[in-house]
Amino acid sequence: MAVYQATTSAPVNIAVIKYWGKRDTKLILPTNSSLSVTLDQDHLRSTTTSRADPSFEKDRLWLNGEEEEIKEGGRLATCIKEMKGLRREFEEKNPSEPKLSSYFVHISSRNNFPTAAGLASSAAGFAALVSSLAALYKLPASASELSRIARQGSGSACRSLFGGYVAWEQGSKPDGSDSFAVEIAPQSHWPDMHALICVVSDDKKGTSSTSGMQRTVETSPLLQHRIKEVVPARMAAISKAILAKDFDTFAEITMQDSNQFHAVALDTYPPIFYMNDVSRAIVAVITEYNRIAKEKTGHLKAAYTYDAGPNAVIYTPKENVKEIIELIVKYFPQANTFSDPFGLFGAQGVGAGAVPEGFNTAVAKAFPAGSVKGLIHTKVGDGPRVLDASEALLGPDGLPKA
Repeated sequence: MAVYQATTSAPVNIAVIKYWGKRDTKLILPTNSSLSVTLDQDHLRSTTTSRADPSFEKDRLWLNGEEEEIKEGGRLATCIKEMKGLRREFEEKNPSEPKLSSYFVHISSRNNFPTAAGLASSAAGFAALVSSLAALYKLPASASELSRIARQGSGSACRSLFGGYVAWEQGSKPDGSDSFAVEIAPQSHWPDMHALICVVSDDKKGTSSTSGMQRTVETSPLLQHRIKEVVPARMAAISKAILAKDFDTFAEITMQDSNQFHAVALDTYPPIFYMNDVSRAIVAVITEYNRIAKEKTGHLKAAYTYDAGPNAVIYTPKENVKEIIELIVKYFPQANTFSDPFGLFGAQGVGAGAVPEGFNTAVAKAFPAGSVKGLIHTKVGDGPRVLDASEALLGPDGLPKA
């Protein structure tokens, strides 16, 4: 008997122009456009296997081995229903195709990073879900078309349907048909953009993004200024900077937008604090690092950005990564050995940490070992990948492999 199954992986993306606020909470339509960098799946990814079978009795989904309830009308159910609808249209046009749209599906998904740690796990997860169902159903849909469906699972997921540098157009239509992701530039356009993720906390957030942004929309006057005046100009300027590979402009806008997003969280009533003392110290260290760089070379070397959580993502051209890691380790000693996927430090590993000449060491205090729980070094990456059967997460019985 034929087995109808597909496995895909999808990347994490980290926004440089932040999405914060919905104009429609059911359809997940944003109050402003946003822009992100897709990170390399060799380091951060969600992998998902989907199978359709006439013997299945209901749609089921497992995340990291634990079964999740698919609530009627909820985000998972919406994405699955929309994908079955696209398959149904495909079957009507191709009558000889098996009627997979009428079968229930089993879906197993795994992240290779902490879920709910402010590392956009839901973005990668819903992108992997939608791309695995698209592969299972052999849909001719474009990535932008699929991004409209992924968006209804998690807003940022629509940007994980592409590699490289990706914009999510807010759109204006009430049905959300013009709110989707588009590629600004592929990974190959500016491949030496690297990212260092400083995992400050892998705990679940005190205020979830969903409830936090709703409160901001309801109470923050600064958000309204951001939506109308600030974001449209920044979207245009940073897109132009990416196409020109102009790191100075990219870095400046990235840091300003991160700062303003957290100012909007603070302007929310009651206020929301996603950054902590460690997060703020990283800002101080990178700011001083850039001051020295600007004095010596006339250029910036790094850009910090923070999503709704305390973890820092530092974007930088690859030639600066080693220096930045040494600087971070100086202020935030690592309790565990740094995993060095690019082989920057050789057998001896990261030393005691170093600061560039002329660096004002008083900008931040040194924190106890483990204040930054881990460093993840990655780079700009590609979009969803279809994997071969050997990487499937479901066993022959249609249940997750142990």
